[in-house]
Amino acid sequence: MQSVTFKNLNWDVAADLYFPPNFDENKKYAAIISAHPIGSCKEQTSGNVYGQALADAGFVVLAFDASFQGASGGDIRFIEDPTLRVEDFRCACDYLVTLPYVDEKRIGVLGICGGGGYAINAAMTERRIKAVGSITGANYGRLWREAFGNWNPIDALEKIAEQRTAEARGAERRIDQFLPPSVEAGESAGIKDIDVLEATEYYKTSRGEKPHGATSYLYSRSSAAVSWDAFYLAEVLLTQPLMVVIGDKPGGFGAYRDGLEIMRRARSEKKELVIAEGWSHYELYDQPEPVKIALDKLIPFYMENL
Repeated sequence: MQSVTFKNLNWDVAADLYFPPNFDENKKYAAIISAHPIGSCKEQTSGNVYGQALADAGFVVLAFDASFQGASGGDIRFIEDPTLRVEDFRCACDYLVTLPYVDEKRIGVLGICGGGGYAINAAMTERRIKAVGSITGANYGRLWREAFGNWNPIDALEKIAEQRTAEARGAERRIDQFLPPSVEAGESAGIKDIDVLEATEYYKTSRGEKPHGATSYLYSRSSAAVSWDAFYLAEVLLTQPLMVVIGDKPGGFGAYRDGLEIMRRARSEKKELVIAEGWSHYELYDQPEPVKIALDKLIPFYMENL
């Protein structure tokens, strides 16, 4: 693995490059851009699990931290803006096409959770992306119009506007957490949703906790997400081969129904839905059995289409 950076506007995006066994820089390789979940970082599932496995299968893999998050640059911190998240993919393509050992005609993407929604959206207008994979992909805009906005997006937008005005006048920036501090704290607060509790168990324990995986977001910069739709114009613009992997234990973050929706809406002639039976959203992050189900489908998919 090699740590690298590439540019998005005037800041650096931090990334890890994973290489195939017996890598030969004089050869040409297919490359896959791997995108982490919302509130996550490249060391959590997108790099250390799927990035490494895809590299072992023969691909060059670029796992990156989103702008304003992780080890990447960008100020103000913890911005989760879908437009900027999608632009990261274009800049990742810019970087990959400069590498002499990457075949510019064989670039694919993989996204996990919110990264899956971003990967799908990016592929619609970034034609250098030739194949699209999504693992338990979620539509961040839908989440804000629903659970993250308390099912009242207009009220959420009003409150975001008030907070942004306060910060413009000198108030302290409001950094919110997507998750409770522990599973026990979540259960004590009455949370029963499988996604929230399993996410907390992943991100807030040694299982998945990493220094840059903050699960935090800047509340006052959330308005752009409320009107955003990861799948907008998929019927017209999403033509690349598509593989969507979901578990069949649905939770509140909605990846199960998002997976069914994008399969219905995508224009892609070649598309496949993979359902990991008996497994949940967060088990697909790192648990050996469901990860194997995903990789056993994704590796041949990328080999065929890149």
